Amino acid sequence: MPPKARCVGQKRVIRGHGEVLKIEGMNNVLLKRANNLSIPFSILKYFCIFGPMVKKKIHIFLIALFLIGHSSLFGQPAEYKMSRDEYVEKYKDDAVKEMLTIGVPASITLAQGMLESGNGNSALAVYANNHFGIKCHEDWDGMTYIQDDDASNECFRKYNNVLESFTDHSLFLKNRDRYQFLFELKISDYKAWAKGLKQAGYATDPAYADKLIQIIEQFNLNVLDKMTVMPVTQSSEEPKEKSIIPIKKQDDQKILYNNDLKYVIAKPGDSYFTLAKKLDMGLWQLYKYNETGKNAAIRAGDIVYLQQKRRRGSESTYTAKKGDTMYTISQKFGVKVKFLYKKNHMNPGDEPKVGDVINLRTKKKK
Repeated sequence: MPPKARCVGQKRVIRGHGEVLKIEGMNNVLLKRANNLSIPFSILKYFCIFGPMVKKKIHIFLIALFLIGHSSLFGQPAEYKMSRDEYVEKYKDDAVKEMLTIGVPASITLAQGMLESGNGNSALAVYANNHFGIKCHEDWDGMTYIQDDDASNECFRKYNNVLESFTDHSLFLKNRDRYQFLFELKISDYKAWAKGLKQAGYATDPAYADKLIQIIEQFNLNVLDKMTVMPVTQSSEEPKEKSIIPIKKQDDQKILYNNDLKYVIAKPGDSYFTLAKKLDMGLWQLYKYNETGKNAAIRAGDIVYLQQKRRRGSESTYTAKKGDTMYTISQKFGVKVKFLYKKNHMNPGDEPKVGDVINLRTKKKK
């Protein structure tokens, strides 16, 4: 039977390898390094048990040899963690772009991203670029990432880069009925948006809205909600391959005509920003030609004019139907809103009632 090893438990290691042992004959420098590097229990136990069977010098030599040979394995610096300040600086432009194209306040996007992803440090954020914890759902046909959540092996959406995650988050809110009321709020009212998200059931945490508001106010993110110009800086990350939310080639965006004006029909995932890039036009042109503000969003099926609308329509009149507004009639017939108001003796802001006859070419008689 080998001699009884004279070992004393030293401390429990941080990395979960077990208990580090203090071995007789191991000098203080090597002992300190072994403890700091969290040498696994099984390895030190080997030296502890069989150490007394070999000469002390050989014993110390083996320990030193192990430490030197594995210093690259155990001596790596601590994993980098992004701070909230760094998160804001890195992704604020992406958040503003989403705000100006789809309509979700930049402050809300950033605050949710920080809260949901642990400032971009969660496994889901690091390995799947998913900053909002959005699961696959039935309508998702993109890349996926599997991890345990409420249940084992749950399916989460995976993106090529963080901007895709931001865009999908905006569309996730925009295209679901339970969040529609949020887009009727002022884009600068971050408190109402935060409370609305909680009300709509985005999160189960009863303090979710308060946490978002606290983050926004701590980092003055509401300042970003006042921006009206699209950032020209490069995106936080360039797409590595084809986008999960595809921007189709210009050939696939069929050019149509209405009232002798060129227009396209918006497709799922389109925004004024993506269409401007796709059609090689200025974003300001699309805003101007479609008489819309810089915070406006478009839905699949919307008409988007590529030329300035006209003073009069190709048809004489139109009978208003349920859901019609002067703006939707303007888009339907390619006539500027202000001329529709003038032709029909209406004040700006007035809306037609069902059955009203709207003149498109000439002024209505009083």
